[in-house]
Amino acid sequence: MRRMRFVVFAALLGFCSTAEVAGADDAANAWKALRAGGHIALMRHADAPGGFGDPPGFRIDDCATQRNLSEKGRADAAKIGARLKREGIAFEKILSSPWCRCIDTAKLLNLGTVETEATFGNVVVLRDQRDALTAGARALIAKWNGPSNLLVVTHGANIAALTTISPASGEIVVVRGGSSSVEPVGRLVLD
Repeated sequence: MRRMRFVVFAALLGFCSTAEVAGADDAANAWKALRAGGHIALMRHADAPGGFGDPPGFRIDDCATQRNLSEKGRADAAKIGARLKREGIAFEKILSSPWCRCIDTAKLLNLGTVETEATFGNVVVLRDQRDALTAGARALIAKWNGPSNLLVVTHGANIAALTTISPASGEIVVVRGGSSSVEPVGRLVLD
């Protein structure tokens, strides 16, 4: 019985180590890709409490009616931007969903001028437009082949629709540019 518990413990320990290595590999691959350029960093907005979507009656042109960043989310966005700068990662262009929590995250990163792009609008709220928004995002990603990187700050559901990865708040999923397949190469959790 004692030997059986040891075997189970050793197996679980081996599994945990593999998961940790996979996470480290994801981060190493993401940093390598961003340093090489020509990639897209799909970032979920920083912490915005209140679940998914927005309160009833929200308006895209009025931040007071939307879910917004918490103080933690604001601080995390600034920290993530500082880390990207320390790592020497540059972005040729920064796009954001038109939702305030995404725009605020993108601006707080302090990495450059932020432009809004409707195709990265919240696919949970705009569920009747989900397919069109996702197709538009894929097309934009397929066209990106610049020598530098593109940063897109959007919603977790949008990133999941593109990659099948459901990122945490502030997490970055790095994908290859110039391909409509939206192939992930790595992930970064920096807060």
